[in-house]
Amino acid sequence: MPMQHAALKKRQREERASHPENLALRVHRALSWLERAEQLEDDPDGQFIFLWIAFNAAYATEIDEAYRLSQQKSFVRFLGKLLELDRKRTIEGMLWTEFSGSIRVLLDNPYVFQDFWNFHNGTLPEEVWKRRFRDAKRSVFKAFERRNTLSVLAVVLTRVYTLRNQLMHGGATWRSSVNRSQLRDCNRFMMKLVPVVIELMLDNTATLWGDACYPVVGGPVAVP
Repeated sequence: MPMQHAALKKRQREERASHPENLALRVHRALSWLERAEQLEDDPDGQFIFLWIAFNAAYATEIDEAYRLSQQKSFVRFLGKLLELDRKRTIEGMLWTEFSGSIRVLLDNPYVFQDFWNFHNGTLPEEVWKRRFRDAKRSVFKAFERRNTLSVLAVVLTRVYTLRNQLMHGGATWRSSVNRSQLRDCNRFMMKLVPVVIELMLDNTATLWGDACYPVVGGPVAVP
């Protein structure tokens, strides 16, 4: 069972003096948003948004524009690093035991499959999104059978990312009645994943995590 905010914050306070500056900033920010998310059990929309910000605060890295990856590829690469460092195989255990049911439900939900929306926006034929939807499910079930943790996690987070786009770009109504099931499943998943991510970062402070986005800059800025 991963630590939640209170336990992680206690550990962070005890150890932060020895943390590299960029790691300290990432963990501090991620914990602040995780704390807020934990306070919003009665507001699943807000809880999801704050959980995503906490996750983003942990993994986001400045990348030179000439070599910038899509955000999805960026967090998949970050997850690959986490899985390499996850010697206790916490994430794998989380996927194959606690979340095997909700993950399968999420994979059956077309509302978190981007090509479903591409079809409704008129950019993809109906038969194409349906074929891709079936193929994606078969692919992830094969990954389950092979215990390919990264592939399964990447697919699940791609679905979570679709919901993130829907909310963050104003494509949903607060407390709408039409997206409760996907919000419930995504919140449950992220409420477990985010603390694991933070804990793994605290366990591996010597790992090169990269510069944090938007570093803290104090004092007035002179503008020519």
